[in-house]
Amino acid sequence: MNLIDLGWNENFAKAFEVHRAAHFHPARVVVEHRGGYILLAESGELTGETSGKLRHSIETPADLPAVGDWVAVQISPHSNQAIIHAVLPRHTAFSRQTAGKRSDEQVLAANIDVVFVVVSLGRAPNLRSIERYLAIAWESGAQPVVVLTKSDLCAHTESYLASVTAAAGKAPVLAVCSLTGQGMEDLKAFLPPAYTAAVLGPSGVGKSTLINRWCGKIAEVTQSVRESDQKGRHTTTQRHLVLLPDGGLIIDTPGLRELQLWEGGVGIESAFDDIEEIALQCRFSNCQHDQEPGCAVRSALENGQLEEGRFESHQKLKRELKHFQNKYDKSAQAEEKQRMRASTRFLRNVSKKRR
Repeated sequence: MNLIDLGWNENFAKAFEVHRAAHFHPARVVVEHRGGYILLAESGELTGETSGKLRHSIETPADLPAVGDWVAVQISPHSNQAIIHAVLPRHTAFSRQTAGKRSDEQVLAANIDVVFVVVSLGRAPNLRSIERYLAIAWESGAQPVVVLTKSDLCAHTESYLASVTAAAGKAPVLAVCSLTGQGMEDLKAFLPPAYTAAVLGPSGVGKSTLINRWCGKIAEVTQSVRESDQKGRHTTTQRHLVLLPDGGLIIDTPGLRELQLWEGGVGIESAFDDIEEIALQCRFSNCQHDQEPGCAVRSALENGQLEEGRFESHQKLKRELKHFQNKYDKSAQAEEKQRMRASTRFLRNVSKKRR
């Protein structure tokens, strides 16, 4: 198997040099299981697990291998078993805050070049949800593209396309039909050979059907939409990387029920670049766009240049990011205090024993 077809490049090769002397081999993570991985290397498909040293050396769970990562592995002789000893530095990473109360980073896809944010036209698009996906997609460092699927089910494609384009900012927006192939050629232009894409969106928007069309075969199990509300059914249950016949790679993901920001400052600025540009004209550099005099954003809202819902979405994400940063800082401080207490207790015990 050719590593270049899997997305290998000079940057990864340079980062791998330190592991070559240990006779490790490069491989890419294509599926992540609980406690195990499926990898692709020059020798073919491997079943892998992390070494004890790697598991104990990581600072956060986000440092463990994720789908799309390049890793350094030791391959067992005469078998397809491999031990993962290191994760190569990531070129990009699509991350979110883990669901629940903990403020941990969850890497959904690594080393991606483009993010396809998939939205179904089976019903009116949720513009606020699209803006959230785009903020996180821009933060990853990859190029976001909004893909409107199921255009065959929509009688308002043109109006929906216009509203989504307005919400997507500088991200391209394409309408496709996975069943007929309409719009697929335009979409393929964003994923040349050896490029990697992540396909993201809620359950049932047609992600698996889109990948099936691209592969020209049944690569993913799909289910039809419910007639009652035109919602698709959840089919993909884990993230995995798929090789396409024309040379690109796609990381399919399960539908995300909760998508919380992880960092996001750069992503919000990119997703709402129109608002950020207007804000530069405000009289005060720290303008909160509330009651301050000379606020260009409030003026844009009043004269219709800026849509109220988009502005509220921008402000909501800004507040959410600030709340997360405060929460994360407090959590980090609490963990540091706990570590210092444990260290102090240890030193006291050592001192008592010496006496």
